[in-house]
Amino acid sequence: MPKRKVTINDTTLRDGEQSAGVAFTTLERIQIARSLAEAGVPELEIGIPAMGDAEMADIRALVALGLTSKLMVWSRMNEHDLNLALDCRADIVHLSIPVSDVQINEKLQEDRDWVLNKVDCCVRAACKDGAQVSVGGEDASRADLDFILQVAEIAQAAGARRFRFADTLGVLDPFNTFARISRLAGALDLEIEMHAHNDLGMATANSVAAVLAGASHINTTVNGLGERAGNAPLEEAAMALKQLYGFETGLDMQRFPEISALVAQASGRMIAPNKSIVGDQVFTHEAGIHVDGLIKNPLNYQSFDPSEVGRAHRVVLGKHSGVSSVVHAYAELGITLDDDQARAILAQVRAFATRYKRIPGSGDLHKFYAASLAWCRAGESAVSAAH
Repeated sequence: MPKRKVTINDTTLRDGEQSAGVAFTTLERIQIARSLAEAGVPELEIGIPAMGDAEMADIRALVALGLTSKLMVWSRMNEHDLNLALDCRADIVHLSIPVSDVQINEKLQEDRDWVLNKVDCCVRAACKDGAQVSVGGEDASRADLDFILQVAEIAQAAGARRFRFADTLGVLDPFNTFARISRLAGALDLEIEMHAHNDLGMATANSVAAVLAGASHINTTVNGLGERAGNAPLEEAAMALKQLYGFETGLDMQRFPEISALVAQASGRMIAPNKSIVGDQVFTHEAGIHVDGLIKNPLNYQSFDPSEVGRAHRVVLGKHSGVSSVVHAYAELGITLDDDQARAILAQVRAFATRYKRIPGSGDLHKFYAASLAWCRAGESAVSAAH
Protein backbone atom coordinates (compact mmCIF):
# COMPACT_ATOMS: atom_id res chain seq x y z
CA MET A 1 0.00 0.00 0.00
CA PRO A 2 1.56 3.36 -1.00
CA LYS A 3 2.31 5.80 1.78
CA ARG A 4 -0.05 8.72 2.13
CA LYS A 5 1.56 12.11 1.55
CA VAL A 6 1.14 15.57 3.03
CA THR A 7 2.96 18.76 2.05
CA ILE A 8 4.43 20.89 4.81
CA ASN A 9 4.54 24.63 4.21
CA ASP A 10 6.78 26.02 6.93
CA THR A 11 6.09 29.61 7.91
CA THR A 12 8.88 30.17 10.42
CA LEU A 13 10.18 33.08 8.34
CA ARG A 14 6.75 34.72 8.16
CA ASP A 15 4.35 33.82 10.97
CA GLY A 16 7.17 32.57 13.17
CA GLU A 17 8.89 35.93 12.97
CA GLN A 18 5.61 37.60 13.93
CA SER A 19 6.22 36.38 17.49
CA ALA A 20 6.43 39.50 19.64
CA GLY A 21 10.04 40.63 19.86
CA VAL A 22 11.41 38.25 17.21
CA ALA A 23 13.33 39.74 14.28
CA PHE A 24 15.66 37.74 12.02
CA THR A 25 18.63 39.29 10.26
CA THR A 26 19.11 38.64 6.57
CA LEU A 27 21.86 36.12 7.33
CA GLU A 28 19.67 34.33 9.86
CA ARG A 29 16.85 34.11 7.34
CA ILE A 30 19.21 32.63 4.77
CA GLN A 31 20.57 30.11 7.28
CA ILE A 32 17.10 29.05 8.39
CA ALA A 33 15.79 28.77 4.82
CA ARG A 34 18.79 26.73 3.73
CA SER A 35 18.52 24.41 6.73
CA LEU A 36 14.83 23.80 6.12
CA ALA A 37 15.37 23.20 2.39
CA GLU A 38 18.27 20.82 3.05
CA ALA A 39 16.03 18.91 5.47
CA GLY A 40 13.53 18.43 2.65
CA VAL A 41 10.80 20.89 3.67
CA PRO A 42 8.95 21.31 0.34
CA GLU A 43 7.51 24.81 0.84
CA LEU A 44 8.61 27.87 2.80
CA GLU A 45 6.56 30.99 3.46
CA ILE A 46 9.29 33.61 3.60
CA GLY A 47 7.85 37.04 4.26
CA ILE A 48 5.44 39.92 3.66
CA PRO A 49 6.49 42.20 0.78
CA ALA A 50 4.19 45.04 1.92
CA MET A 51 6.34 45.49 5.04
CA GLY A 52 8.74 47.58 2.96
CA ASP A 53 11.99 47.70 1.05
CA ALA A 54 14.11 45.85 3.63
CA GLU A 55 11.64 42.97 3.73
CA MET A 56 11.48 42.80 -0.05
CA ALA A 57 15.28 42.80 -0.25
CA ASP A 58 15.40 39.83 2.14
CA ILE A 59 12.73 37.99 0.15
CA ARG A 60 14.61 38.56 -3.11
CA ALA A 61 17.81 37.31 -1.47
CA LEU A 62 16.03 34.10 -0.52
CA VAL A 63 14.53 33.70 -3.99
CA ALA A 64 18.01 34.16 -5.48
CA LEU A 65 19.36 31.19 -3.49
CA GLY A 66 17.66 28.75 -5.86
CA LEU A 67 16.53 26.48 -3.02
CA THR A 68 14.84 23.17 -3.72
CA SER A 69 11.86 24.33 -1.62
CA LYS A 70 9.09 26.31 -3.26
CA LEU A 71 8.90 29.81 -1.82
CA MET A 72 5.70 31.64 -0.89
CA VAL A 73 5.08 35.27 0.02
CA TRP A 74 2.14 36.50 2.09
CA SER A 75 -0.08 39.37 1.00
CA ARG A 76 -3.33 40.99 1.97
CA MET A 77 -6.07 40.69 -0.63
CA ASN A 78 -5.62 44.08 -2.27
CA GLU A 79 -4.05 45.41 -5.45
CA HIS A 80 -1.22 47.33 -3.77
CA ASP A 81 0.06 44.40 -1.73
CA LEU A 82 -0.44 42.02 -4.63
CA ASN A 83 1.75 44.09 -6.95
CA LEU A 84 4.55 44.11 -4.37
CA ALA A 85 4.23 40.37 -3.94
CA LEU A 86 4.37 39.76 -7.68
CA ASP A 87 7.53 41.86 -7.94
CA CYS A 88 9.34 39.43 -5.62
CA ARG A 89 8.92 36.55 -8.10
CA ALA A 90 8.41 33.88 -5.49
CA ASP A 91 6.89 30.58 -6.57
CA ILE A 92 3.55 31.12 -4.82
CA VAL A 93 1.62 34.24 -3.83
CA HIS A 94 -0.65 33.83 -0.83
CA LEU A 95 -3.56 36.28 -0.69
CA SER A 96 -5.28 36.52 2.67
CA ILE A 97 -8.67 38.01 3.54
CA PRO A 98 -10.95 37.80 6.60
CA VAL A 99 -13.93 35.49 6.16
CA SER A 100 -15.62 35.72 9.58
CA ASP A 101 -18.43 38.22 9.92
CA VAL A 102 -16.82 39.83 12.95
CA GLN A 103 -13.62 40.62 11.03
CA ILE A 104 -15.43 41.54 7.80
CA ASN A 105 -17.68 43.96 9.62
CA GLU A 106 -15.41 45.30 12.36
CA LYS A 107 -11.92 45.07 10.85
CA LEU A 108 -12.63 45.70 7.17
CA GLN A 109 -15.90 47.56 7.76
CA GLU A 110 -17.27 45.86 4.65
CA ASP A 111 -19.73 43.06 3.85
CA ARG A 112 -19.61 39.55 2.39
CA ASP A 113 -20.26 40.69 -1.19
CA TRP A 114 -17.26 43.00 -1.00
CA VAL A 115 -15.09 40.07 0.10
CA LEU A 116 -16.30 37.88 -2.76
CA ASN A 117 -15.65 40.61 -5.32
CA LYS A 118 -12.18 41.32 -3.91
CA VAL A 119 -11.24 37.64 -4.06
CA ASP A 120 -12.39 37.34 -7.66
CA CYS A 121 -10.57 40.50 -8.76
CA CYS A 122 -7.25 39.91 -7.00
CA VAL A 123 -6.95 36.22 -7.80
CA ARG A 124 -7.64 36.85 -11.48
CA ALA A 125 -5.01 39.61 -11.53
CA ALA A 126 -2.42 37.39 -9.86
CA CYS A 127 -3.10 34.46 -12.19
CA LYS A 128 -2.97 36.76 -15.22
CA ASP A 129 0.57 37.65 -14.13
CA GLY A 130 1.45 33.95 -14.11
CA ALA A 131 1.55 33.45 -10.35
CA GLN A 132 0.54 30.31 -8.52
CA VAL A 133 -2.08 31.54 -6.08
CA SER A 134 -3.10 30.44 -2.61
CA VAL A 135 -6.10 32.11 -0.97
CA GLY A 136 -6.26 32.37 2.80
CA GLY A 137 -9.45 32.60 4.81
CA GLU A 138 -8.42 34.58 7.88
CA ASP A 139 -10.40 33.68 11.01
CA ALA A 140 -12.01 30.79 9.12
CA SER A 141 -12.63 28.88 12.35
CA ARG A 142 -15.15 31.54 13.45
CA ALA A 143 -16.72 31.93 10.01
CA ASP A 144 -19.88 30.54 8.46
CA LEU A 145 -18.80 27.41 6.59
CA ASP A 146 -21.22 28.04 3.74
CA PHE A 147 -19.62 31.44 3.17
CA ILE A 148 -16.13 29.90 3.28
CA LEU A 149 -17.24 27.53 0.53
CA GLN A 150 -18.43 30.51 -1.53
CA VAL A 151 -15.07 32.23 -1.11
CA ALA A 152 -13.16 29.07 -2.03
CA GLU A 153 -15.35 28.36 -5.07
CA ILE A 154 -14.84 31.89 -6.39
CA ALA A 155 -11.11 31.61 -5.76
CA GLN A 156 -10.99 28.32 -7.64
CA ALA A 157 -12.99 29.72 -10.57
CA ALA A 158 -10.61 32.69 -10.73
CA GLY A 159 -7.59 30.39 -10.97
CA ALA A 160 -6.36 29.79 -7.40
CA ARG A 161 -4.82 26.41 -6.65
CA ARG A 162 -5.14 26.37 -2.85
CA PHE A 163 -7.35 27.48 -0.01
CA ARG A 164 -5.84 28.01 3.44
CA PHE A 165 -8.17 27.44 6.38
CA ALA A 166 -6.77 29.66 9.13
CA ASP A 167 -7.64 28.96 12.75
CA THR A 168 -6.34 32.46 13.42
CA LEU A 169 -7.24 32.57 17.11
CA GLY A 170 -6.60 28.91 17.86
CA VAL A 171 -10.17 28.20 18.94
CA LEU A 172 -10.75 24.84 17.23
CA ASP A 173 -10.45 21.35 18.62
CA PRO A 174 -9.54 18.28 16.49
CA PHE A 175 -13.17 17.16 16.21
CA ASN A 176 -14.46 20.45 14.80
CA THR A 177 -11.35 20.73 12.63
CA PHE A 178 -12.03 17.30 11.13
CA ALA A 179 -15.67 18.15 10.46
CA ARG A 180 -14.93 21.47 8.77
CA ILE A 181 -12.02 20.27 6.65
CA SER A 182 -13.96 17.15 5.63
CA ARG A 183 -16.73 19.31 4.27
CA LEU A 184 -14.32 21.55 2.36
CA ALA A 185 -12.39 18.59 0.96
CA GLY A 186 -15.59 16.96 -0.19
CA ALA A 187 -16.86 20.07 -1.97
CA LEU A 188 -13.70 21.52 -3.55
CA ASP A 189 -11.06 20.48 -6.07
CA LEU A 190 -8.58 22.93 -4.54
CA GLU A 191 -5.59 22.02 -2.43
CA ILE A 192 -6.57 22.61 1.20
CA GLU A 193 -4.08 23.89 3.72
CA MET A 194 -4.53 24.00 7.51
CA HIS A 195 -3.07 26.94 9.41
CA ALA A 196 -3.35 26.15 13.12
CA HIS A 197 -2.54 28.37 16.09
CA ASN A 198 -1.76 27.01 19.54
CA ASP A 199 -3.76 29.25 21.88
CA LEU A 200 -5.44 26.24 23.49
CA GLY A 201 -2.51 23.89 22.96
CA MET A 202 -4.15 22.07 20.04
CA ALA A 203 -2.23 23.26 16.99
CA THR A 204 -0.51 19.93 16.35
CA ALA A 205 -3.67 17.91 16.99
CA ASN A 206 -5.71 20.21 14.74
CA SER A 207 -3.12 19.93 11.96
CA VAL A 208 -3.18 16.13 12.16
CA ALA A 209 -6.99 16.12 12.21
CA ALA A 210 -7.06 18.35 9.13
CA VAL A 211 -4.80 15.97 7.20
CA LEU A 212 -6.94 12.99 8.18
CA ALA A 213 -9.97 14.94 6.96
CA GLY A 214 -8.41 15.55 3.53
CA ALA A 215 -6.12 18.57 3.82
CA SER A 216 -3.21 18.32 1.41
CA HIS A 217 -1.01 20.90 3.16
CA ILE A 218 -0.30 22.13 6.68
CA ASN A 219 1.53 25.20 7.98
CA THR A 220 4.19 24.75 10.65
CA THR A 221 6.92 26.71 12.39
CA VAL A 222 10.15 25.45 13.93
CA ASN A 223 9.77 25.16 17.72
CA GLY A 224 6.17 26.36 17.37
CA LEU A 225 7.07 30.04 16.95
CA GLY A 226 4.28 32.39 15.95
CA GLU A 227 1.73 34.96 17.05
CA ARG A 228 0.72 34.69 20.72
CA ALA A 229 1.03 30.98 21.66
CA GLY A 230 2.51 30.15 18.26
CA ASN A 231 1.76 27.76 15.40
CA ALA A 232 1.89 24.00 14.97
CA PRO A 233 5.53 22.98 15.57
CA LEU A 234 7.22 21.47 12.51
CA GLU A 235 8.88 18.72 14.53
CA GLU A 236 5.66 17.69 16.30
CA ALA A 237 3.36 17.71 13.29
CA ALA A 238 5.79 15.81 11.06
CA MET A 239 6.52 13.11 13.63
CA ALA A 240 2.88 12.71 14.67
CA LEU A 241 1.75 12.23 11.07
CA LYS A 242 4.53 9.73 10.41
CA GLN A 243 4.40 7.72 13.63
CA LEU A 244 0.65 7.61 14.16
CA TYR A 245 -0.69 7.46 10.62
CA GLY A 246 2.17 6.61 8.26
CA PHE A 247 2.12 9.88 6.31
CA GLU A 248 5.20 10.65 4.25
CA THR A 249 6.51 14.22 4.57
CA GLY A 250 9.85 13.80 2.79
CA LEU A 251 11.69 15.40 5.71
CA ASP A 252 15.06 14.34 7.09
CA MET A 253 13.94 14.35 10.70
CA GLN A 254 17.42 13.65 12.03
CA ARG A 255 18.12 17.33 11.25
CA PHE A 256 15.47 18.56 13.69
CA PRO A 257 17.89 19.20 16.60
CA GLU A 258 20.21 21.46 14.57
CA ILE A 259 17.31 23.34 12.93
CA SER A 260 15.64 23.79 16.30
CA ALA A 261 18.85 25.12 17.86
CA LEU A 262 19.41 27.48 14.93
CA VAL A 263 15.92 28.98 15.19
CA ALA A 264 16.12 29.17 18.99
CA GLN A 265 19.34 31.16 18.72
CA ALA A 266 18.08 33.44 15.95
CA SER A 267 14.75 34.11 17.64
CA GLY A 268 16.04 34.49 21.17
CA ARG A 269 13.37 32.02 22.25
CA MET A 270 14.96 29.19 24.17
CA ILE A 271 13.45 25.70 24.03
CA ALA A 272 11.74 24.32 27.14
CA PRO A 273 13.62 21.24 28.42
CA ASN A 274 10.42 19.16 28.15
CA LYS A 275 9.48 20.41 24.66
CA SER A 276 8.46 17.35 22.65
CA ILE A 277 10.95 16.02 20.08
CA VAL A 278 13.61 18.74 20.51
CA GLY A 279 13.63 19.53 24.25
CA ASP A 280 16.88 18.72 26.05
CA GLN A 281 15.26 16.28 28.48
CA VAL A 282 12.60 14.51 26.43
CA PHE A 283 14.79 11.42 26.02
CA THR A 284 16.36 11.75 29.48
CA HIS A 285 15.36 9.22 32.13
CA GLU A 286 15.67 9.36 35.92
CA ALA A 287 12.86 7.27 37.41
CA GLY A 288 14.23 3.91 38.49
CA ILE A 289 11.40 1.81 37.07
CA HIS A 290 11.77 3.45 33.65
CA VAL A 291 15.53 3.12 33.57
CA ASP A 292 15.35 -0.53 34.57
CA GLY A 293 12.83 -1.14 31.79
CA LEU A 294 14.91 0.71 29.19
CA ILE A 295 18.04 -1.23 30.11
CA LYS A 296 16.16 -4.50 29.65
CA ASN A 297 14.54 -3.42 26.37
CA PRO A 298 14.08 0.17 25.06
CA LEU A 299 10.63 -0.76 23.74
CA ASN A 300 9.41 -0.88 27.34
CA TYR A 301 9.44 2.93 27.50
CA GLN A 302 10.01 4.08 23.91
CA SER A 303 7.20 5.13 21.58
CA PHE A 304 9.72 5.70 18.80
CA ASP A 305 13.48 5.41 18.45
CA PRO A 306 15.02 8.81 19.31
CA SER A 307 17.65 8.25 16.61
CA GLU A 308 14.86 8.97 14.09
CA VAL A 309 15.02 12.60 15.17
CA GLY A 310 18.77 12.75 15.74
CA ARG A 311 18.56 12.08 19.48
CA ALA A 312 19.52 9.33 21.94
CA HIS A 313 18.35 8.10 25.33
CA ARG A 314 20.24 9.50 28.32
CA VAL A 315 20.11 8.11 31.83
CA VAL A 316 20.68 10.51 34.72
CA LEU A 317 20.59 10.10 38.47
CA GLY A 318 18.21 11.95 40.77
CA LYS A 319 15.72 11.61 43.60
CA HIS A 320 13.64 9.03 41.73
CA SER A 321 16.52 6.79 40.66
CA GLY A 322 16.93 3.18 41.75
CA VAL A 323 19.86 0.87 42.41
CA SER A 324 19.96 -0.41 38.82
CA SER A 325 20.18 3.19 37.55
CA VAL A 326 23.17 3.84 39.80
CA VAL A 327 24.92 0.66 38.65
CA HIS A 328 24.26 1.61 35.00
CA ALA A 329 25.46 5.20 35.41
CA TYR A 330 28.70 4.15 37.05
CA ALA A 331 29.29 1.43 34.47
CA GLU A 332 29.29 4.20 31.86
CA LEU A 333 32.04 5.87 33.91
CA GLY A 334 34.01 2.61 33.88
CA ILE A 335 33.26 1.85 37.54
CA THR A 336 31.74 -1.44 38.67
CA LEU A 337 29.60 -1.27 41.81
CA ASP A 338 28.23 -3.97 44.03
CA ASP A 339 24.72 -3.60 45.46
CA ASP A 340 25.92 -2.24 48.81
CA GLN A 341 27.98 0.47 47.12
CA ALA A 342 25.10 1.33 44.81
CA ARG A 343 22.70 1.72 47.74
CA ALA A 344 25.16 3.92 49.62
CA ILE A 345 25.65 6.12 46.56
CA LEU A 346 21.90 6.26 45.86
CA ALA A 347 21.34 7.82 49.28
CA GLN A 348 23.89 10.52 48.42
CA VAL A 349 22.32 11.10 45.00
CA ARG A 350 18.85 11.61 46.49
CA ALA A 351 20.14 13.99 49.15
CA PHE A 352 22.09 15.95 46.54
CA ALA A 353 19.13 16.27 44.14
CA THR A 354 16.81 17.42 46.92
CA ARG A 355 19.26 20.00 48.21
CA TYR A 356 20.64 21.44 44.95
CA LYS A 357 17.63 20.95 42.61
CA ARG A 358 19.78 19.60 39.81
CA ILE A 359 21.18 16.42 38.32
CA PRO A 360 24.60 15.45 39.70
CA GLY A 361 27.41 15.70 37.15
CA SER A 362 30.26 13.25 36.60
CA GLY A 363 32.43 15.12 39.12
CA ASP A 364 29.74 14.74 41.75
CA LEU A 365 29.41 11.03 40.97
CA HIS A 366 33.15 10.51 41.48
CA LYS A 367 32.89 12.26 44.87
CA PHE A 368 29.98 10.02 45.86
CA TYR A 369 32.02 6.98 44.85
CA ALA A 370 35.02 8.12 46.89
CA ALA A 371 32.76 8.71 49.88
CA SER A 372 31.24 5.26 49.51
CA LEU A 373 34.71 3.69 49.52
CA ALA A 374 35.62 5.62 52.64
CA TRP A 375 32.45 4.46 54.35
CA CYS A 376 33.10 0.88 53.32
CA ARG A 377 36.66 1.07 54.67
CA ALA A 378 35.41 2.62 57.88
CA GLY A 379 32.85 -0.13 58.22
CA GLU A 380 35.49 -2.79 57.67
CA SER A 381 37.76 -1.17 60.25
CA ALA A 382 34.95 -1.10 62.78
CA VAL A 383 34.25 -4.79 62.21
CA SER A 384 37.94 -5.66 62.59
CA ALA A 385 38.19 -3.67 65.81
CA ALA A 386 35.16 -5.45 67.23
CA HIS A 387 36.88 -8.77 66.70
